[in-house]
Amino acid sequence: MSKSLVIVESPAKAKTISKILGKDYIVKASAGHIRDLPQKEIGVNVDKNFEPKYVIIPKKEDVVKELQGAARTADCVYLASDPDREGEAIAWHLAHILEIPSERLRRVEFHEITQQAVRNAVINARSIDVNRVDAQQARRILDRLVGYKLSPLLWKKVQRGLSAGRVQSVAVRLICDREKEIQAFVSEEYWTIHGLFRQTPEDAPQFVADLVRWGAKKPELANSEAAETAVAALRGATCTVDSVKTRERKKDPQPPFITSTLQREGAGALNLTVKRTMAIAQQLYEGIELGEEGPVGLITYMRTDSARVAESAQDSTRDFIVAAYGKDYYPSRRRQYGAKKGAQDAHECIRPADVNRPPDQLKKHLTPDQFKLYRLIWQRFVASQMVSATIETRTVEIAAKTTGHPDGLFRVSVSRTVFDGYTRVYEESREASGSEEPAGAAPVLQEGESLILLGVDPRQHFTQPSPRYSEATLVKALEEQGIGRPSTYAPTIGTIQDRGYVNKEGRTLIPTDLGMKVNDQLVQYFPNIVDTEFTANMETQLDEVEKGSQPWTKLLTDFYGPFLDTLKAANEDMAKVVIVTDYLCEQCGRPLLSRYGRFGNFLGCSGYPECGFTYQLTRDNKPVPRDRPAPGEVCSQCGHEPMTIKYGRYGEYLKCSNCAKNQPLLKRTGVDCPKCKQGHVVERRSRMGKTFYGCDQYPECDYVLWSRPIAEPSCPECDSILVYKPRKRGDDLVACTSCQFKAPAQEILPETEVVQEAG
Repeated sequence: MSKSLVIVESPAKAKTISKILGKDYIVKASAGHIRDLPQKEIGVNVDKNFEPKYVIIPKKEDVVKELQGAARTADCVYLASDPDREGEAIAWHLAHILEIPSERLRRVEFHEITQQAVRNAVINARSIDVNRVDAQQARRILDRLVGYKLSPLLWKKVQRGLSAGRVQSVAVRLICDREKEIQAFVSEEYWTIHGLFRQTPEDAPQFVADLVRWGAKKPELANSEAAETAVAALRGATCTVDSVKTRERKKDPQPPFITSTLQREGAGALNLTVKRTMAIAQQLYEGIELGEEGPVGLITYMRTDSARVAESAQDSTRDFIVAAYGKDYYPSRRRQYGAKKGAQDAHECIRPADVNRPPDQLKKHLTPDQFKLYRLIWQRFVASQMVSATIETRTVEIAAKTTGHPDGLFRVSVSRTVFDGYTRVYEESREASGSEEPAGAAPVLQEGESLILLGVDPRQHFTQPSPRYSEATLVKALEEQGIGRPSTYAPTIGTIQDRGYVNKEGRTLIPTDLGMKVNDQLVQYFPNIVDTEFTANMETQLDEVEKGSQPWTKLLTDFYGPFLDTLKAANEDMAKVVIVTDYLCEQCGRPLLSRYGRFGNFLGCSGYPECGFTYQLTRDNKPVPRDRPAPGEVCSQCGHEPMTIKYGRYGEYLKCSNCAKNQPLLKRTGVDCPKCKQGHVVERRSRMGKTFYGCDQYPECDYVLWSRPIAEPSCPECDSILVYKPRKRGDDLVACTSCQFKAPAQEILPETEVVQEAG
């Protein structure tokens, strides 16, 4: 008896679906696309209405043969690739390559890999959506035309190995424009005044309030002289409580995750890159082994721009919330979240496939990063269905009467949670939300009450430019301006770094000299390619193609003619760009130029061919450190010292000049291992590139920390090791590894050590 064939994209997904469908179905994986435009030619016949020339992707021939054999004997073939444009295109290519007759061909689509969703998809199978395929094909051809026509120009005019693209070039422009804004920013000095108050009893608690009015207007204190004048006038002021206002407001939960918000919160809350967030989300979607249950899909599809929630998921979540937290935590009317303009509302949000699988129940089956991301998705979704939090804000204004000077008005606001509501489960990180509650503190005060002014504190500040983009804020900017789609954010951010246009330092994206030069050329000669409105409009037109309201060939025709004219003009007018670096030649002292060779970017002397000096670059486009001795480092094989510090594919390492033994270069922290008492805690890097700190006696000792340990001092409460906890707002902490002790870094560490960490 023949069986039905189901083709999915990944082996992990195939395993999960095979368990659901059972023995009557054969489930195989295509491992993504099997057919694409050729790598070594443009592959588009512009003169024949942009006819694409598709070829089987190299190394996919065996996959195609296996699928052809399985399709030949199957009574029905279900194409179950992902539920988006890319997945629809994969299904279309499979149907053509496998030559499946229409009567045996079915397209199935599901947004979660659960028994109900998969079986319903099979029952409600449909034909391939040609409009959706056309939209993907138009995007692919559009990107190929831009890349294949524009990149050779950059090779000729700037340097070899460069590329340009519709979305990546706009992303680079955003980063470069922000850098220029920062460089042009002129910081201005200003001062704020803060009063230290207490009630009349001497043992009353002290509190701080900010000067918000000086005379009849907001205080404008541009220098220390103005600040000192205000301080001198206010020191003798008579202070009374002018007003006490209390208001309650509702704080609503955030919608459940879509792709962009998951990527932003993954960065803000978990310190994950956009690429890493999407990789983990895909693992959770495709299926995780849960012991005897086998592989189970834990979340819905992770590429979506719709926050819509299925009615069945709302029902089960309501029951869970009422059972776990009580009926007071579920709103009287269920929450509805729509999609933003242009979103594919047929999709759902990113949510747990089964809300009755709380994170702690699954922890033993998940890696640490899988657990953290699943917990984030689960908490955000459950919170999105809960009742609002009730926040009470009490604002106290204090009148300061002076003699012979303008009167002052101080203000302090204090917030407290009256009812926690959804915040019992989840609160968004600061980086993703960009907002914070008032953080003041003050006792209960009455209008007309006299207060003691204990001191007046002037504080100097300087205006700051807009911060550089992080991966999270770049995704937010791209989304807000309609650039790209959920599937493009992660690869775009990866590409602009791989091409050397942008470096990542900490969480910050900084344009390189190369990125700035290329961006300047594109802005001057190809303004449409790097124009946010033009690129966003192109996304809208692709959406129209998907809806069937615009032919895909018209979109390409309208774009290609003007693009060719611009390309021709740039070929004639664009001057050769030389990228001069800040580095000097070690042989002749001339500036080094950024160049491109067989092995990628390198630095070469501007005096070439008279001087042939070159300098290899690291993966983040910085000069490779020269070999140098490592005093005190002894070869573990022959005992020779000192060893030599060399630079390799994965960074610096130690090599013995006597026996050629290689050893890792361990950066010492000055902290002895508290577990084995024999080793030392050193800086290490995980396979994912994340810095951690572990014992140098590993694998005999597995002691590990994820924050930098401090050699001195130890914890004042239990004498254990302290670790340094840098924070984005500058209020860095030190914390104990054994007890609950925490304190501001400035109070515990020498100033030089705090500055070093901050830098």
